[in-house]
Amino acid sequence: MKTRHHNWLLSILIMLLLLFVIVGCKQGAKTEKSETPTATKSAETAKKQGQAFIADDESTPNVLQIAIGSPDHTTLVAAVQAADLENALVNAGPLMVFAPTNAAFDALPEGTVDDLLKPENKDALANILKHHVTPGNYSKDFLKKFKKLGQANDQNTTIEVKGDDVYVGGAKIVASVKAGNGIVHVVDKVILPPAQ
Repeated sequence: MKTRHHNWLLSILIMLLLLFVIVGCKQGAKTEKSETPTATKSAETAKKQGQAFIADDESTPNVLQIAIGSPDHTTLVAAVQAADLENALVNAGPLMVFAPTNAAFDALPEGTVDDLLKPENKDALANILKHHVTPGNYSKDFLKKFKKLGQANDQNTTIEVKGDDVYVGGAKIVASVKAGNGIVHVVDKVILPPAQ
């Protein structure tokens, strides 16, 4: 009887010891992670939060990732970042983005882009960029059925068909790339919203 009681106590002690070792390992792992110096994070890194900043190498690139990966859209990406619209372009969508090339931005009057990128013009820049986005996931051919589109800035833009070409707000669709949350139509002009 004494031996059975002794074995039972020994088993409980071993189980408790294992439990402490497991809990201790988990605590150690948490401690190691939390020892990352937070003071060294820049204000920019702290500001950049949300879906747009989550790394995901598995799924089809979203409209923002497609723009970021394109050497012809660096001005557009800079503008999206200046207007703090990254998170809007990674939502589930579907989103249709008309993405002006760098050449399209270069065709604007001299100094326009630099002026729009200034912090005090953030709202005007956001309005212009939202005028390039609409809900939906329509191919270039399907867009031929429309006369106008309602854009994300609550304004409309026109659609014109000339032969096989489709023009949105006067900008010609020159290429299209399917995205995980919609489609990117590359356009040759910046689509300016109508004056209010």
